[in-house]
Amino acid sequence: MQVHKDLLSLPQFKNAIITIGTFDGVHLGHQQIINQLKETASQVNGETVIITFHPHPRSIVGAYGGLVALLNTMEEKIFLLDKAGIDHLVIIPFTKEFAESTADEYCRNFIYQYFKPHTIIIGYDHRFGKNRKGDYHLLEEVGLELGFDVKEIDEKVLNTVTISSTRIRSALLESDIFTANQFLGYPYFFEGKVESGNKIGRTLGFPTANIQLNTEEKLIPADGVYAVSVILKSAQENIYFGMMNIGIRPTIDGKKKLIEVNIFDFNKDIYQQVLQVKIHDFIRKEIKFDGLESLVSQLKIDAIQAKRMLK
Repeated sequence: MQVHKDLLSLPQFKNAIITIGTFDGVHLGHQQIINQLKETASQVNGETVIITFHPHPRSIVGAYGGLVALLNTMEEKIFLLDKAGIDHLVIIPFTKEFAESTADEYCRNFIYQYFKPHTIIIGYDHRFGKNRKGDYHLLEEVGLELGFDVKEIDEKVLNTVTISSTRIRSALLESDIFTANQFLGYPYFFEGKVESGNKIGRTLGFPTANIQLNTEEKLIPADGVYAVSVILKSAQENIYFGMMNIGIRPTIDGKKKLIEVNIFDFNKDIYQQVLQVKIHDFIRKEIKFDGLESLVSQLKIDAIQAKRMLK
């Protein structure tokens, strides 16, 4: 997949089959659109093109303004779309000026001018332009005038239960890993560097990797204990299993929120290495115990449950 970040240096696409959106999560609903994109491109010997935006439009306009917790970093989104078999990803800087474009200007001066689409495929609820006034019908009108087709994927095709990034975010924040992963079509994951901690876990018999994310945009699930798998980015052929705690460790200090992973049957120095952590199931909420002995007893139970879940 080719990644483009400059509108002025875009190639001349061959029979461009285009879709537009944030594609946060690249979830099963998005994958339905991607499948339609690829199928249409194969019929006309064309290229698939996804147009996405950075930063997320909701962080720039509307009532949201500011940091938006995302399911994917841009690096993760690129990885997932490449894996899905897309030919071109175009990343558009989303600014207040861009958001002020009228729906008609968006169609003519942005989509048609730079992409010369053969076909545009959008979901039934896609909106664009200032105040989100543009929709499928406007695209269809402009397409008839300028010579491109527009296809709409309705809600029934996308799913009988509407899949949305917002619903997945809500599930993760409610510790509903089953629903989130089911809608995503893959285990929710994040990446981070292993930083040095206070090594209390080691003294308890449960050494942990203290994970530091490289962005504040990434959504972190609700506090609690989870069953996870882990990949060392430097040695991706090896998959390890373990359990993860997200929270403030109320039994120990209860001050700073941490992400700590105990990797089963593992005893290597991985400080400063990058881990990819995939979350498979939720074990329990984080709670305060009456002492370290009670905590250790519970961790042993958690480990047994995590191993059972990960089978």
